[in-house]
Amino acid sequence: MTVVPNPMTRHPLPGFDRVAFLKPVVSSPTIEVGEYTYYDDPAGPDDFERTNVLYAYGPERLVIGRYCAIAAGTRFLMAGGAHPTVGVSTFPFAMFEGAWRDATLDLAMGMPSRGDTVVGNDVWFGYGCLVMPGVRIGDGAIIAAGSVVTADVEPYTVVGGNPARLIRRRFDEDDVRRLLDLAWWDWPAEQVARHARSIMAGTPAELERAVRG
Repeated sequence: MTVVPNPMTRHPLPGFDRVAFLKPVVSSPTIEVGEYTYYDDPAGPDDFERTNVLYAYGPERLVIGRYCAIAAGTRFLMAGGAHPTVGVSTFPFAMFEGAWRDATLDLAMGMPSRGDTVVGNDVWFGYGCLVMPGVRIGDGAIIAAGSVVTADVEPYTVVGGNPARLIRRRFDEDDVRRLLDLAWWDWPAEQVARHARSIMAGTPAELERAVRG
């Protein structure tokens, strides 16, 4: 029988509580995290949804796929932190009780939203990344440490900087299509374990041959 980690184990590394699988950590209905995605923080990861998901006041969701690696300090800004920019002032009058809110609440509620923030599978976030509202990050992407992600990121690309820009593509177009078709992150955990060496160190073609014979 193949033994694999339990994705609902809060701290999968005994004696190393700075690492947590996020699926059992988060409880907010607007945050969805896939199995085996982990967060590593020397201060402890238990407050992830309060300290790393900011301004989550609205209906917009944060969706993170499976097998993502998220380094300490990575933060996701949600649309609730947006201020109005259509008029003279960006001051959020509608936040406050009384006449200010009565006069401006409809303006605040009518502000456009960029929608959900969606992170694919097998995405690696380096230390201290900042992801802006409504961004979509493709499968297999790498976000360099300190990056500010303001726009969508294609699958299997490496981006970095402020704002984050393309550094390189990890594979050519044919290999990217091959990997997206294989979608190894959707396999049963036991199958992932059988092919872990090919997933970690093989080429896309080698992984395809290993799986399909």
